[in-house]
Amino acid sequence: MNETQFQIIQENQRSNWVRLRTLVTLRWFAITGQIMAILVAVYVFDLQIEVGPCVLVVGSSILANLFSSFLYPENRRLTEREATLMLLFDIIQLSLLLYLTGGINNPFMLLILAPVTISATVLHRRSMFVVVAAALFCIAVLSQNSIPIRDADGAVLELPILFGFGFWVAMTIGVIFLAGYARQITVEMQAMGDALVATQLALSREQKLTDLGGVVAAAAHELGTPLATIKLVSTELAEELEDRKDLNEDVQLIAEQAERCREILHSMGRAGKDDVHLRTAPLEAVVREAAEPHMNRGKTVLFDAAPEAESHLAQPSIMRRPEIIHGLRNLIQNAVDFAHERVEIDISWTSNEITVRIADDGLGIPASVIGRIGDPFVRRRRKSQDLRNRPNYEGMGLGLFIAKTLLERSAAELVFVNGDQVGSGNEHVGAIVTVTWPRASIEMGRANIGSALGENELNLP
Repeated sequence: MNETQFQIIQENQRSNWVRLRTLVTLRWFAITGQIMAILVAVYVFDLQIEVGPCVLVVGSSILANLFSSFLYPENRRLTEREATLMLLFDIIQLSLLLYLTGGINNPFMLLILAPVTISATVLHRRSMFVVVAAALFCIAVLSQNSIPIRDADGAVLELPILFGFGFWVAMTIGVIFLAGYARQITVEMQAMGDALVATQLALSREQKLTDLGGVVAAAAHELGTPLATIKLVSTELAEELEDRKDLNEDVQLIAEQAERCREILHSMGRAGKDDVHLRTAPLEAVVREAAEPHMNRGKTVLFDAAPEAESHLAQPSIMRRPEIIHGLRNLIQNAVDFAHERVEIDISWTSNEITVRIADDGLGIPASVIGRIGDPFVRRRRKSQDLRNRPNYEGMGLGLFIAKTLLERSAAELVFVNGDQVGSGNEHVGAIVTVTWPRASIEMGRANIGSALGENELNLP
């Protein structure tokens, strides 16, 4: 799944999030609260309100809930239009109730924020704007028109003009702020969730490729004996039976061995065997394996492997973990994509750390992006140079997010800088990515170096 597909998912996956039962349950709580508020106002505080119309407004909400509950199953998920209409109904119902009970002077006016917040988290942007606009309109109307509340003596209960104006401004700002805040948090959470799914898919794919390599190696090992038999028989036929035409037995033997080869391949294709020799490899070999798909793309990729200060240290053998290979491959791909001519990969190690430094001679990381590297779906305006280098690149940052996430799972630390930030000298250097691991986290246990690895193990699905 590529970045464009994830962009489509991110834009269109918001529908059908909310179950009908969820909104119906919330509405029952609201109805209960409204009934209790009316009873307390009338029988506890002796306030004079329009009880009859208030009961009708609350009754309309009860009928809507009963209608929804009996007409549709409880587990029904609402479409975009249905969810929008339900939230609009709640705003209008609450606004009518507030109109009958003092309007802007009623402190329960804050409850208008509830459907606005829900719309910001579950609806598309256009539908959210409709709900927000409806809420702002109702607030504006209620600030100017309402049936006043009177106390037991008939005196009107209302806020001073300045406080009423301030409450209207606060409600307007609150609707806009909460809608924007909830929307931003929801979008970021959804983007992160989609990106983590993409990371899992990438890791799964890399694991399958790694397993396939083990199967191929095991196939070569298992087929050694029958192939040797075939070669021996062929040699005997050539030396001893040059003048004989009756080669049926030998031909049958060759056929039997070929069938044996087929059965082995078939068995390995179903179950697979994990070649223990492929579990570890020298550090440089693993990095070269990660870079291999991008070696013939018209850019020069140079490798340099050496210990940093302690020259006597031998090159470590590390575990061929799929997340390491895939993460490094994404970083190298990015460097090759934006390099002019050359990518340099420096591999170094000390007694405590292993470092891979990937540098290209491109334009470097834009200042507007460098602080956000590692965030999924980062967007920016693309320059013509980017379009020429990567015509199909969407600029969403998903590849770097996957690389960063996978490598950090292996205990790596990543640093992204530009060449001019590290004093690269006269030779132009664009972006530089430095990946550093604690040596103990990825190195093969030193006690196991040189020891027998044992037999290949079945890798059952």
